Amino acid sequence: MTITRISAGLFALSFLLLTFTAGAADQNAKWRDNLLRWRSQRARKLTGAEGWMSLVALDWLKAGDNAFGSAKDNAIAINKLPAHAGSFRLENNRVTLLAPLGGFPKQIFVDGQMPHNGQALVADDAGKPSKITDGTLTILIIHRGDRFGIRVKDAKAPAIVDFHGLHWYAPDPAYRIRARWIPYNPPKQISVPTMIGTTENYPVPGVAEFTVDGKSVRLEPVIEEPGDKQFFFILRDETSKTTTYGASRFLYTDFPDHGLSQPGELLMDFNRLENPPCAYTPYATCPLPPPQNRLQVALPAGEQRYHK
Repeated sequence: MTITRISAGLFALSFLLLTFTAGAADQNAKWRDNLLRWRSQRARKLTGAEGWMSLVALDWLKAGDNAFGSAKDNAIAINKLPAHAGSFRLENNRVTLLAPLGGFPKQIFVDGQMPHNGQALVADDAGKPSKITDGTLTILIIHRGDRFGIRVKDAKAPAIVDFHGLHWYAPDPAYRIRARWIPYNPPKQISVPTMIGTTENYPVPGVAEFTVDGKSVRLEPVIEEPGDKQFFFILRDETSKTTTYGASRFLYTDFPDHGLSQPGELLMDFNRLENPPCAYTPYATCPLPPPQNRLQVALPAGEQRYHK
């Protein structure tokens, strides 16, 4: 082989290596830009008029009539409302809205319309929930286990007004992991505990298996709502003791490359681990990690604690 041919071969090899390196660098830059854009969108969503940081109250309804308004003699006192705004009647697993003496205050609306006495209200687990509004306030009916409650949001909540940004680990492609997908045939059901002492039942179609720091790890996702096109992972890892929210973090991923019922691969970008709503407000009802998702390894990626 002549020196000319050797040089030509080395040049071609160098060109291929440079092309591959440049391509990989471009892919990493695109991934990083998408990640940072997603993080910015998350902050905007959390601090929106109906984001989790707008949540200022949660009250559970008792059977019968539950008067609400800003006056202290109400069963449910809500600042910024008129003194007596109305009553929530809980009867036969159904919530209706009753007018106070003198009728509903003029600034109270239900789904953008003037309310009427005895109007049925839709809870959040029965379709599009009814929205009771007054200025910057929004009131929703929630249903958890065998309890009904009201959730109050304020577009001018202190948490929104005083917001100074979220805290994140720096983007790290090492925590963008391709996991092995092992389906369960048939899928199983698990009961997931919540922060308020109730449980929620979810289907688990399989398990994701991967390696972190030389240790094999398995995580089970749930399908949060029928018809969802994403997995919902509820997990805790060793960073929960130090730098991340202690109760849990969440991760949403696309489905595996060969579907739910076939073995395949699942892309898990732990740089997108996010705090649950309970990290920002004491009025959320968050799920907790099932025992199999309480990891003995650290995942120093994604969102850190909001409150130091």
